[in-house]
Amino acid sequence: MIRPARRSRAIGPVGLTLTALVVAGTAVAAPSAQDDAPLTSAQQQALDAGFQVAPKSSGAKARAASSTGANPFLANLPDVAGVDFAAWKATLTAAGEARSATTSYREARAQANAVTPAANTVVVHDEQEPAGTAGSNDSLANAERISAFGTAKGKSNVVRIIGEQAQLPTPTPQALEPAAEDNGSIPLAADTGISGVSAVTTTGQLGDGPHGSAGTGSNDFDVYAVDLTAGLSLVADTSGQATDTILALYDAAGELVAADDDGGAGLASLLSYDAATTGTHYLLVAGYSAAGPLPADPADSGSGAGGADEGPYDLAITQSQLDRDAYAVKLRPGDVVGGVANGQADELTVYRPDGSQAVGAPGTDASSLYAPESPLPGGGNTTFGYVAEEAGWYVIDVAGLTGAYSVQIEGYRPGAQLDRNKNQTVLLDFEGGRVNTGLWGGPGVRELSPFSAFLGKWGITRDRERALINRITTVVRANLEEVGDGGLNDPRVTVVNSRTHPELRGKENVSRVVVGGTIDQSGISTIGIAQYIDPGNYGHEDTALVLLDVLSDPTGPASLNTYLTAASDREKFVANGVGNVTAHEIGHMIGSYHTDNASETVNLMDSGGANFQNLFGVGPDGIGGTADDPNVRFVEDTYSPVEGFTGTEDTQNVTAWAYPPR
Repeated sequence: MIRPARRSRAIGPVGLTLTALVVAGTAVAAPSAQDDAPLTSAQQQALDAGFQVAPKSSGAKARAASSTGANPFLANLPDVAGVDFAAWKATLTAAGEARSATTSYREARAQANAVTPAANTVVVHDEQEPAGTAGSNDSLANAERISAFGTAKGKSNVVRIIGEQAQLPTPTPQALEPAAEDNGSIPLAADTGISGVSAVTTTGQLGDGPHGSAGTGSNDFDVYAVDLTAGLSLVADTSGQATDTILALYDAAGELVAADDDGGAGLASLLSYDAATTGTHYLLVAGYSAAGPLPADPADSGSGAGGADEGPYDLAITQSQLDRDAYAVKLRPGDVVGGVANGQADELTVYRPDGSQAVGAPGTDASSLYAPESPLPGGGNTTFGYVAEEAGWYVIDVAGLTGAYSVQIEGYRPGAQLDRNKNQTVLLDFEGGRVNTGLWGGPGVRELSPFSAFLGKWGITRDRERALINRITTVVRANLEEVGDGGLNDPRVTVVNSRTHPELRGKENVSRVVVGGTIDQSGISTIGIAQYIDPGNYGHEDTALVLLDVLSDPTGPASLNTYLTAASDREKFVANGVGNVTAHEIGHMIGSYHTDNASETVNLMDSGGANFQNLFGVGPDGIGGTADDPNVRFVEDTYSPVEGFTGTEDTQNVTAWAYPPR
């Protein structure tokens, strides 16, 4: 089994409420005009590798205190260049721990268990692999099956796994002299002697090469050659100095295969990679840079973007066998599964019955994003929430440091099946007026302009307001309902708007999306933002916000006007654009996370910051509202790399199980 690296990103083909927990948007910064300058190629490369492109705070307390602005996990941001994702992850971790102790969480679990067919008992599964050994439960094929777990009658929907990552024999490290400069590229890589089971330690200095700040200033890179052996694991660690490092691993062809930032102590990096094939790879050590820390060409030591941190680092490289533990649970289509790891485990990865990776959660506890009504667990080193697509055995891979761990896996049927009132409604509110922006971390009750105030900015007259609102409502309804093909649940959801159903505001089982207002009015610097991410859709009365100032700006990549010409059907394109952004926020409320906006797949859940033309549905001609415009839908796509999750998210399946069947 090839597993994403512990604490590093394996690179694939390219009632306590949330606001009380300061998750929806801590200390929202004063709104400012959006910077429409596109990301540089170096910044996009960094985001694709899972690196943020904003200055970082150091230390957990400082990071939590600096998580300002709209929560990037919940928001569709015009620009991600200023987002300190490290700070936000620290905030999520603290909030996840607080949520696990709340009365509302205990009540949500009790309510879900009361109507789940499985017995309301906890099964304890002790790892069967003999202590201090490895190899008996380290692959998909030999995962330990936990037959007692399940959501069906006669099973238990909670299992606590007790295990240990064994401390296997490791080689005695050989001390190497610091490599001579210039070793900043693959052709100039320093030899480490790593081959087979082996280990080395060395030291280095970032900035002392010809491309450091005293030279060309394009950034100093240090590259080390390592001969990897299939079946063994490479671990590289820069802990020991205060320099803010990143680590990146390239294969012989110069393709990036794994990367890490801040996986070690403090700002140090810790990269682990399970070798699938035998061959020479190249480990790059660099300083963090908001301009992008990676070289544009790993074969060119002068191809950096500049601005990197400089200073000394200690480097330890080990190749050896690592213990890994895999467990299998049998799921039914639509099962909503959550997991939380504690002790020495800090990464959980879920594999589908066909062996594909569903979701990996490396060291991120995002459980505070769940709705208060969600029974899914949290408050540990890492968590995941997932909706099963098919019946079969799913494997959960546990990784982390050596030592004892506990992992709790819980399974429930979707919220629509637990709620006795099966009628669920989404209300699109176009009226503006007084809105409590504190729901999303904003400054409180603010006055928002109605949808009608923005029509002229798109060249549409006010007498077309009702027709345009109806078209947006139709787009959103189609996005939510046209997901039942391929044998999935065929959902039934009522989508209405405030022009026809104003009386539904605040009613039971009515989710609301406010469509109107500006960044300045709301105090939230975003295009859209949801209140929660709720796998299984257990909370049916949450709210989202879609602001219209950026969408109606005269120019800019996140403005609909950028793609309008005389050839455009303006009403059709504006309806599709606003409707898709609205469906994106609803997608969060029913359980989907952000997907990669730079991948070839176009998904309604693509994150903000770039490629808005894809979310808006602009066709190959680059003009919105023409015959080649695609029909953007919830589909299967990779998770947004910078947010920390790995694998392929099936947002179509998540949406299909969010509402009752027809």
